Amino acid sequence: MFIQEDRLKLKLKAGQPAFGVISTSTDPQLAELFGLSGFDYYMLDAEHGLLHPDQAINVIRACELTGITPLVRIGSKDPKLVLQYLDAGMMGVMMPDLRNASEVKMLIDAVKYPPVGKRGMGISRASSYMAYSGEATKYIEFANEQTMVIPQFEDPALLDDFEAMISQPHVDAVVIGPRDLSLNMGFPDGPNHPEVQEMIDKVIAVCKRVGIAAGITAGTKADSDKQVARGVTMILGIAQVLIMNGAKTLIK
Repeated sequence: MFIQEDRLKLKLKAGQPAFGVISTSTDPQLAELFGLSGFDYYMLDAEHGLLHPDQAINVIRACELTGITPLVRIGSKDPKLVLQYLDAGMMGVMMPDLRNASEVKMLIDAVKYPPVGKRGMGISRASSYMAYSGEATKYIEFANEQTMVIPQFEDPALLDDFEAMISQPHVDAVVIGPRDLSLNMGFPDGPNHPEVQEMIDKVIAVCKRVGIAAGITAGTKADSDKQVARGVTMILGIAQVLIMNGAKTLIK
């Protein structure tokens, strides 16, 4: 099979900080560079990026080659689209705007094969095209163990029901989107507003009670250290921001 042991999932299960990037670029060289730099995961942004599953395949190959876990963020609540990215070799899906426990269960069902979920089995790259071979059972078990379900938290209206939403089996992590959260809270000045930071702490506390990893974006080493200190273990850099910041250090 093409899919590999999930480096990100291993770290999160061990309670260790894991570092990755989110990117709208389908250039496989970018994924290779972050993999060679020691990052744990590379997430394609198919919510804001103008992407299609067939554009993801070479990025996934680059991730497999360099040992970095390939993930995708999907904005549409579409199990068939989830299936296409997973069949290409993605190891997990992050999805925003899930509003209740039923919608989180929809994502679990889309990511996991029966008996855990409802994902369909076909001739796919992820399984090394073994749907009808004697190895299919091992692949299904391995895929269910390694793939990840990652809801996002970007709306304060979800807080009261959020613990019930994410307490379901097979939710692996929650990633907080601080910029959209601040906008939804009425603070266009950004995530550093005290009320936004207070809300972030509340979500982290919910994740701790449930026993799943909390994730958030970070743009600098200092910011990353601060997030880890507050209990976050899934750090998500924005690829373009990291590149721009690194580039600026050469000319300043």
